[in-house]
Amino acid sequence: MKHSFIRITLRTLAAITLLCSPGLAAAQTVTVYKSPTCGCCTGWVDYLRDNHFDVQTHDLENLAGIKQQYGVEPSLQSCHTAIVDGYVVEGHVPVKDIHRLIQEKPDIKGISAPGMPTMSPGMASLIPKNYNVLSFDAEGKVEIFSQY
Repeated sequence: MKHSFIRITLRTLAAITLLCSPGLAAAQTVTVYKSPTCGCCTGWVDYLRDNHFDVQTHDLENLAGIKQQYGVEPSLQSCHTAIVDGYVVEGHVPVKDIHRLIQEKPDIKGISAPGMPTMSPGMASLIPKNYNVLSFDAEGKVEIFSQY
């Protein structure tokens, strides 16, 4: 007689962990403004969805107006801009930092992974490597939010 085993996939385990984390029980909605032809933006959106975010996308030919509307200075800009829980999330920011932002609710405007870091989610690696995520506030103060 063979024994039956329950098979738990990494995705299922991540969902259980998410549901057991305080303040994160419901899927968080992320609104992403991106170019319709940018593959790395689509990769980052897929990464968010794989990590249980409800993602709403808006494809725009020109993102300059969105970046200006949300106060993302040129030195902080990347290829896409997202809004989650009232915060700006600019570029290839890892979900770990988005969760931290939502949980801690710091007095900032948002966080950014400026440029297009090669070893970032949506680019060449699901595991972030060799770049910083920065926080920025309404007065233009920029600090390191996390380092990879």
